[in-house]
Amino acid sequence: MLKKFFLVSTLLLFFGATYAEPNPNYKGPTYDLSKIQPEFRIGFLGDEAAQDIIARNQCLPPYFEAAYGVPAKMFTFTDYAGTMESMLGGNIDYAWFGASGYAGMYLADPDAVVPVLTRMQPTGDTGYYSIMVTLKDSGINNLDDMKGKVLGFADPNSTSGYLIPSVELPDIYNINMAEYFKDTPFMGGHENGVLGVLNGDVDAAVTWVSGVGEWDEGYSSGNLRRMVEKGLLNMDDIKQIWSSKLIPNGPMVMRKAIPKEARDVMVGMKQWIHENDPKCSENIANGIVRAWVPVDHSFYEVVVKARKAKLEAKKKN
Repeated sequence: MLKKFFLVSTLLLFFGATYAEPNPNYKGPTYDLSKIQPEFRIGFLGDEAAQDIIARNQCLPPYFEAAYGVPAKMFTFTDYAGTMESMLGGNIDYAWFGASGYAGMYLADPDAVVPVLTRMQPTGDTGYYSIMVTLKDSGINNLDDMKGKVLGFADPNSTSGYLIPSVELPDIYNINMAEYFKDTPFMGGHENGVLGVLNGDVDAAVTWVSGVGEWDEGYSSGNLRRMVEKGLLNMDDIKQIWSSKLIPNGPMVMRKAIPKEARDVMVGMKQWIHENDPKCSENIANGIVRAWVPVDHSFYEVVVKARKAKLEAKKKN
């Protein structure tokens, strides 16, 4: 059963149509999915407003329909857990997770989903960063200044918004999270975390960025860039006080039950979009990417180990 979601048939919110016509310009690889299932279900993490997710990705379903020969539907969720539960339950076919979200699903059921592809940064890296931001005039300039302050996390299943900082801060900086910070609330997503900083609800928040490109643009891609483009953030109002080590870019995953040939089409389709419809590719990516590249489970083994260790430690406590 699907939990915590808003169901939006393709473009229904905007044009009153149940389905969009397949993109007539698409000339990439195809696979007739109608022999297996009647539709293709696209899931999205709940890290920004549902209407913004649908608007930014409205170019995508017509390509799915052209590539797979079945109607495509988009589903948005109120949190990461809802997307993960739906993927594990076989109720959506495709979603883009952070590495921690994928790790959580793999640990729950290693046969449920398969990593298919991820993004490559303009520099050629296939990773990104968790950073901590605060108000420019907050007087907080580093981690030392955060002692006794409130740090906002994005979501319990977010890689950059929780897992990585919750591991690196104790391991590298010897910070006892429960004692060092006054509070560490979950903000309900990356966008809400940064808005919490701007509104004074938290002293700082962690979020994800490419770590390359111009600061005043919110880097080349990531949550800050997305917020700048939406008019929600002026980069002059915030500053960065911490950065993680490089994190493996999260995978776009598909149900393992879908044939490998169909999963391979996903890689070719995204590459075709990138080359022939760069604006759509940029919308999907939350910014500028150099390419979409195939990945497999081995790329995420270090994150799976980190999440497993955190779960085991929690059980002991």
